Amino acid sequence: MTPIIWLCIVFASVIISLIIGIFIGKALRKKFAEAEIGSAEREAENIKLEAKKTAEADKKEILVEAKEEAIKIKNDVEKECRDRKNEVQRLEKRITQKEDAIDKKTASLEKKEEQLAARLEAVESQRKEAEALKQKQLAELERISGLTVEQAKEYIIESVRDEVQHEVAVLIKDMEAAAKAEADKNAKEIIADAIQRCASDYVAETTVSVVNLPNDEMKGRIIGREGRNIRTLEQLTGINFIIDDTPEAVILSGFGAMKREIARIALEKLIIDGRVHPGRIEEMVEKAKNEVEASIKEAGDNATFETGVHGLHPELIRFLGKMKFRTSYGQNVLQHSIEVSHLCGIMAAELGVDVTLAKRAGLLHDIGKSVDHDIEGTHIELGASLCRKYKESPIVINAVEAHHGDVEPESIIAVLVQAADAISAARPGARRETLESYIKRLQSLEAIADSFNGVEKSFAIQAGRELRVMIIPEKVSDDGLVLMARDIAKKIENELEYPGNIKVNLIRETRAVDYAKSSKVN
Repeated sequence: MTPIIWLCIVFASVIISLIIGIFIGKALRKKFAEAEIGSAEREAENIKLEAKKTAEADKKEILVEAKEEAIKIKNDVEKECRDRKNEVQRLEKRITQKEDAIDKKTASLEKKEEQLAARLEAVESQRKEAEALKQKQLAELERISGLTVEQAKEYIIESVRDEVQHEVAVLIKDMEAAAKAEADKNAKEIIADAIQRCASDYVAETTVSVVNLPNDEMKGRIIGREGRNIRTLEQLTGINFIIDDTPEAVILSGFGAMKREIARIALEKLIIDGRVHPGRIEEMVEKAKNEVEASIKEAGDNATFETGVHGLHPELIRFLGKMKFRTSYGQNVLQHSIEVSHLCGIMAAELGVDVTLAKRAGLLHDIGKSVDHDIEGTHIELGASLCRKYKESPIVINAVEAHHGDVEPESIIAVLVQAADAISAARPGARRETLESYIKRLQSLEAIADSFNGVEKSFAIQAGRELRVMIIPEKVSDDGLVLMARDIAKKIENELEYPGNIKVNLIRETRAVDYAKSSKVN
């Protein structure tokens, strides 16, 4: 054999061996796989049998527990039925006892009604006998006195009328004297009641400002993320910012008019600028404060220029300007002070008193109202303290202290300030009262007085603070005067609404004229 043939035989043998090996391997793998499958099937069958045994055991256990629970429920139900049956029997027994008691009470009441009817018949018989006896006695009295019952009544009433009227008048005077002893307490109660009645309207008018917005989208920017912008505004200004359903508007609420003005200016600047964030808010609030401070100084300078009062301390001028943001009963305090200054000057010129000093006292008389929201004390005490601090003259200080009668006026100028203050506050329209309602109130006062018998003429004076009534002396006595004054005051209280008090002043004058004739003959 050649080497080539030998190589071919060897190669063929190798290939045949490989093929036989592959077939043998496949046969072995198949046999192993079949063995594993058989083992798995046997294991699965064992698991299935085990599961059936466990399920049977659980089933039996559950059935046993169910039977026990059913027996327990049955026992509970039977027990509850027995308890309810016993309760029903007990209630039936109680109802039976109550019915027996009610029957007994009914019988007792029927017996008492019969007794009462018998007593009523006896009382009615006695009443008729008493009435007959009374008529007999009246007839006997009329025979003895020679007067009928009506004539006797008129005689008694006429005899005691003057005495009773005098006693009533004395009693009223005593009661008024006792009331005056409690004047301070009564005055405080009246003021508190007045504050309670007008507080809501006054607060609504004097503590709220409204800022208009270009659109409702601006509300969200003012509030800011998680409310940081609005919190910053409220902290820096001290004013509450109310953002509600009102379209395109923000409400500023607070008692300080100056703080409210600062908040309003700052918010308007932020709206125009469009950039709303804490840093910008702080910057705008500071600018608003500067603007308001400049406005205060300008208002103070204008007031001194308008009244011709010069040489005031710069701080007093600043306090005057602050009164631009202060109101009293709806009347602007700065305008009121300017008005009082002019009135003092006019009256001082007529009396030949120092006009400049009178104007100065009039302008400064309410200066304490510029700080009474920030410092404890009345505006009179604070005003006098400010005037002393900035070296005002004693006459001006006394005028400030005396303009409400707290101390005695020591100069004519102090009296002029009192009068000018009353005139400015009481004139029609000064304090939220139109001319028509003012005239109507005066006419109503006079009509109430004229409606009383014995009134000759009535006059409402001092802007309706006093009602002066002229009495016909022949129709009303001095004692009756006290009663009539009280009746008029009560009718005014019941029919009219007005601020403060109204003085009812009744005047009765009796004149007797005679002539002494001379005994000499010419």
